[in-house]
Amino acid sequence: MGIVELKIKGFKCERCNHEWIPHNIKNEPTVCPSCKSPYWNKERKK
Repeated sequence: MGIVELKIKGFKCERCNHEWIPHNIKNEPTVCPSCKSPYWNKERKK
């Protein structure tokens, strides 16, 4: 059996570093499924 490398696009939360693959990649998620932050795609201000 051969081994293949798959590249799949997904999202990563900038707050909790959670990575996930959505059911529909065309629609951007409104919240992170792990921490529920609506600011998952924005870095924290320091």
